[in-house]
Amino acid sequence: MGTNRRDFLKGTAWMGAVAAFSGCAATGEKLGGAGRMSYYADKPIQKLRVGVVGLGMRGPGAVHRLSSIPGVEVQALCDLYKARVDRMQEHLKSKGSPAARSYYVYESDSDGSSSDETAAYRAMCESDLDLVYIATPWATHTPIALYAMEHGKHVAIEVPSAMTLDDCFALVETSERTGRHCMQLENCCYGEVELLTLNLARQGILGELVHGEGAYIHDLRDLNYLDPAKGGYQGYWRLKWNRDHFGNPYPTHGLLPIMQAMNINRGDRFDYLTCVSSAQIGMDSYAKAKFGPDSWQARLHPKCGDMSTTVIRTLKGRTIMVQHDVTSARPYSRINLLSGTKGCLNDYPFRITFAEKEGDGAHGWFDQNKTAEICAKYMHPLWKAAGKLAQKMGGHGGMDFLMDLRLCYCLQNGLPLDMDVYDLAASCSICELSERSALNRGASQDVPDFTKGGWKSAKPLDIVTIDLEKLGLTDVEKDESQLNV
Repeated sequence: MGTNRRDFLKGTAWMGAVAAFSGCAATGEKLGGAGRMSYYADKPIQKLRVGVVGLGMRGPGAVHRLSSIPGVEVQALCDLYKARVDRMQEHLKSKGSPAARSYYVYESDSDGSSSDETAAYRAMCESDLDLVYIATPWATHTPIALYAMEHGKHVAIEVPSAMTLDDCFALVETSERTGRHCMQLENCCYGEVELLTLNLARQGILGELVHGEGAYIHDLRDLNYLDPAKGGYQGYWRLKWNRDHFGNPYPTHGLLPIMQAMNINRGDRFDYLTCVSSAQIGMDSYAKAKFGPDSWQARLHPKCGDMSTTVIRTLKGRTIMVQHDVTSARPYSRINLLSGTKGCLNDYPFRITFAEKEGDGAHGWFDQNKTAEICAKYMHPLWKAAGKLAQKMGGHGGMDFLMDLRLCYCLQNGLPLDMDVYDLAASCSICELSERSALNRGASQDVPDFTKGGWKSAKPLDIVTIDLEKLGLTDVEKDESQLNV
């Protein structure tokens, strides 16, 4: 499959206003070289100046975490609303941190629509910063990231970072041309189980990897319909996406950890996918019961099916199943299954098995004691070095903090990032491609090679870790005052 952006997207309808912005930002296939940003490292930035944009749901936690890391200064805060910026300024003040520059559009929540809601983030991106950390609604991720990279800033973007193929191509091309990191903030790659799985794969314990399964199964109906004034999504943006789109709009939590274990974009790549979606029943039934049959909520009738199932095949013949369901009464699960010729790991519930001797089979899950022994023996070095610290700092069991800590550590020490722009593009391409497939009776869709062939020579992700002493930290468990908590 070729990677000419214009040829690949020829005849494809754009998906939303954000795509129109993205299309103007990069000129196409002539930019960059094959996988130029794979294992790219910029010069060390000892004092890392960060601006955070989007202070609604995810942004405040990012400000708390980033401002606790030695050598990192949150120097800019940006949101549509002044009150959100002010709350984060108070947090920085309470910790004794310097005040950040404030950027906002509206003085109060009751202000009317501005003619230019982009002015605040553009002004922030034009200021003196090293990293722009983006935690805004999905459709705004790509425009902000493009503007920041064009103004010399590295970017870290919440998931999913891009909603369309055009967004994916634009981010790749702009990152290559500007030489700026563009990393997706996939916290699940830093969970204890996901890192253990990655280490088992790297050590060959599971054998040659054949199949993986990941998911985002999380009943979000209450949050989707929750009034924004009471803590719901701003302007009901996530509900509106479900109203207008099909397929899998949120694939990365379950997918990216599997991509790392399978060396996707580093020796293998996605070839094609197929997707089917169930009928949409869960949101209608919820809205009718909660708000009444004549309510606007009950009359909305979102398009997004309750369960979306995508199957991806790689060039080396591996398969990955990715599911999305945020409208059913089911317990939370990311599945986290990785299967190889010697064994298998499956989360939710957590289980491991593998052949003890070459040629043996694995016919049952290990018992609790054996499983605990394996977890201790094969704990990932990154979790071993900073896992307890991350758990104390919090954020989805510590993986949010470990993600931010590792990101800042790499930038401060001039190291390649664990996830590059090609990982971002490959995982986010599933959003549009799954929708195309699901709307066409599961017809297979080719996945573009965003690396332009660079996957053939790119080396697998290292067994990465972190040296706390390089951050000026010693025994943090005994002396938490070393952190600006």
